[in-house]
Amino acid sequence: MIIIQLTSRQKKIVDIVKEHQPITSEHIAKYLTVTRAALRPDLSILTMTGVLDARPKVGYFYLGLPKNNQLLEEVSTIKVKDIMSLPIVVTEETTVYDTIVTLFLEDVGTIYVSSAGDLSGVVSRKDLLKSVIGGVDMNKMPVGMIMTRKPIITITQEENVMIAANKIIENEIDSLPVVELSDDDNKTKTKYNVIGRISKSNITKLFVELCKS
Repeated sequence: MIIIQLTSRQKKIVDIVKEHQPITSEHIAKYLTVTRAALRPDLSILTMTGVLDARPKVGYFYLGLPKNNQLLEEVSTIKVKDIMSLPIVVTEETTVYDTIVTLFLEDVGTIYVSSAGDLSGVVSRKDLLKSVIGGVDMNKMPVGMIMTRKPIITITQEENVMIAANKIIENEIDSLPVVELSDDDNKTKTKYNVIGRISKSNITKLFVELCKS
């Protein structure tokens, strides 16, 4: 038997729908003071797992929390390694300019930064835009100077995709670095070797494929 584990925001969405159904995503967003775009992943998961029903031009209805669901049974067997993509990684010494070029060539929203094979930070489109607006010399400034450093939300390849989806939603991020943990040479700290990435796109494609089957 599979029990659905909802995030705190998903629970709030369910409560709002139960009280005000039928209700549109626009009105749900107003109750939570967030954008409709921010709610899309939550609403997708809630409808795909059968908790909510969505009717065009009407809104969302509450169906209940099924304890046994075919889609959930299938998802429960899928691990991160089954759907993850190749990671896009640069070193801390890579210039901001080269990082921007890499970001657009690879068409990703986030790039991971490593130092001696250890995940040391992440840099997003927003980080790069801020640096450009701030007038930094893109050809000289290393990306290590503008990246977001540890702690970073990560996931391992053996974890379930629903755990990855919940981490992405709860932390309002585009993707997670998939890491392999190991001790450093001195065995004084844990190294995070980036071996993949799992994004909103990976998870959305998975749910679409499962719904087709």
